[in-house]
Amino acid sequence: MTKPSRPGASRGKAKKGPQKGTGGHSRKALEGKGPTPKAEDRSWHVAGKRKAAAERYAAAGGKGKPGQRSPGAGAARGGRAKQNDDTETVTGRNSVLEALRAKIPALALYIAQRVEVDDRVKEMLSIARHREIPVLEVTRPELDRMAGFDGVHQGVALKVPPYEYAHPQDLLEQVVAAGALPLLVALDGVTDPRNLGAIIRSTAAFGGQGVIIPQRRSAGVNSAAWKTSAGAAARTPVALAANLTATLKDFKKQGVFVLGLDGGGDVSLPQLALADRPIVIVVGSEGKGLSRLVTETCDQIVSIPIEAATESLNAGIATSVALYQVATMRAGSARE
Repeated sequence: MTKPSRPGASRGKAKKGPQKGTGGHSRKALEGKGPTPKAEDRSWHVAGKRKAAAERYAAAGGKGKPGQRSPGAGAARGGRAKQNDDTETVTGRNSVLEALRAKIPALALYIAQRVEVDDRVKEMLSIARHREIPVLEVTRPELDRMAGFDGVHQGVALKVPPYEYAHPQDLLEQVVAAGALPLLVALDGVTDPRNLGAIIRSTAAFGGQGVIIPQRRSAGVNSAAWKTSAGAAARTPVALAANLTATLKDFKKQGVFVLGLDGGGDVSLPQLALADRPIVIVVGSEGKGLSRLVTETCDQIVSIPIEAATESLNAGIATSVALYQVATMRAGSARE
């Protein structure tokens, strides 16, 4: 009995005897291509990209293994790179170059893939080669995570150990030993690291010798401060005071005048009579200003004259204005 077939189904009958073949098409497809190229000779392969990167760095005067990735470089997606230590990441071409020039003990130099190699990058690679600092090539998304949410890395980053703070007394003694007239800045409650970085930069620009921050309730020298300082943090010492008020009192005993910046000050900055003396300028937070104890410790409270429509200046700008005024007055006194 014949079994009924399914609608639309068909069964082919097996053919007996020799059949017409494909003419060896499959066999020919396996012939004539030669041996498989090495991975490093294939431009699309990871090893090939690593080789091309190494050639680019060699042409730019670099050294190391640009394609090598550091442990943990591929951090969790969608967030900042996870760090298991206290290292900081300096980003931006000027900041990274200044840090390398200052011979900070860098741990690794990160370069973005296909980065535009300008004179600054060439100098970074040259310094890294001479100091035997590992040069690691990473993707731009990896650099974005290392730089943080609002960081601008310009294709380069430098991993550095935790910042080594000076002692306030050591800082003052070094200034005096160098024969310089002390001009220091102390921060009282400034918690924004970008303001700290801007103040470090202004201190360096106008002849200041260092910045003092309290151990508590203050921004520290982190990656954001490094970035904003544009490299000035590499050459301007920052001292850490266990108690800011006690430190300022010790400075006063050694002949240093303490000037506090406040909008309601009794002395206008252009009429400042102590510019040619050893001074430390104390800057408070934009919101609360100087604390009560620090205010009582100051020799003078100085105000910056501004238009009535402007309520106040932020800490970074106020410090820049005060430092510029002091530097100008000192230069005028030196000419007389």
